[in-house]
Parts: sequence; structure tokens; C-alpha cells
Amino acid sequence: MRIISGKHKGKRIQAPKKLPVRPTTDMAKEALFNILNNYFNFSGLKILELFAGTGNIGYEFASRGSNAVVAVDADMGCVAFIKKTAAELDLDISAIKSDTFKYLERCNISYDIIFADPPYDLSQEDFEKIALQIFENKILDEEGMLIIEHSKHTKLDHLINFSFSKNYGGTVFSFFEFDFDEEEIEKEESEEDF
Repeated sequence: MRIISGKHKGKRIQAPKKLPVRPTTDMAKEALFNILNNYFNFSGLKILELFAGTGNIGYEFASRGSNAVVAVDADMGCVAFIKKTAAELDLDISAIKSDTFKYLERCNISYDIIFADPPYDLSQEDFEKIALQIFENKILDEEGMLIIEHSKHTKLDHLINFSFSKNYGGTVFSFFEFDFDEEEIEKEESEEDF
């Protein structure tokens, strides 16, 4: 895997083979960040990476200037690898060993972008639970975006706050944003006119 852009552009990272991971491919990651570039200036953003694995996505955000990346994974080997790599590259990434659902239950911080890359064989119910917990517990900033990576066999487009999805081979990214009521927006705009 390699870092595509930012201060570590082109840097290759070799994860130990024994880690229980399926890193997002470079092609899919590049496509994801091309989309995010249209929505965000990464400098200073607070990022949460769930089911972080090798930390692949977190390195990309930190390389591009996000200065508060939190990577959560249940595997101690993954957490140790992320800590070691972040220290070597001087990236502001905090790696936390935790079950994702337990972390979301007790999280009291909101993030600008949340990226979740669960195992593709996670149940449909658990995929849905990720989005539900994040929105119910107000873990996503109002202007923020949640991205869940999954296979084409998992369907998330029926969930509240679903915005759009993009397919890259066997990988699907589903994007979620707060769904502002159009009448409320019109009301706010008309109030601003006075």
C-alpha cells in the first residue's frame, strides 16, 4: 500500500502479513479521495477511522494535513503497527484498541469525517448499526461525512442520512451526510434576507 498524496506522497508502507486485514486497494483509495477533495479541505479536520486495520486511510488523511486522526481497531497487532508507522512518519494519529461498537457507545467527540471499513462478512444488521450509532450518538459533525466501505452484497441505501454510493470493482463506498430539511433551509435563507 502507498500514500497517494500530501507530505508523504508515494511512500510505500509494508504491513506484516500476519495482520487480520484486507486493506482498501490503492485504486479504490485514490477514487475515494478524489471524491472527498470536492467536499473538504483536509487541513485541520478531525478524522475517525473505524476497523482501522493497517491504518491505510488514516495515513492518507494525516499526510494531507488532518491533524487529529483517531484509528480504532480490536486487534492489538493492528494497533501496534499503526502506532509504530505513525511515529516513524511523524503523523498525528492516535491508535486505540477497542471493539468499534463499544467505542461508538462511549464516544463523546464529534468528527468531520468518519471512515469505517468493517470485514465484508459482517452482518447486514451490524453494518446498519455502525451508521445508526454514529448518527444517534452525534459522533459526526453537522457538516461532516460518514463513509462505509462494503461489498456489493451489503445494501445501505435505505438508511437515514444516506447520500450516495460509488462502486470500484468489488468495493462499494456508501456516503452519509446529515439530511437537512429543505423547508428549514429555505426558512433560514429568508430570515437572512432581512
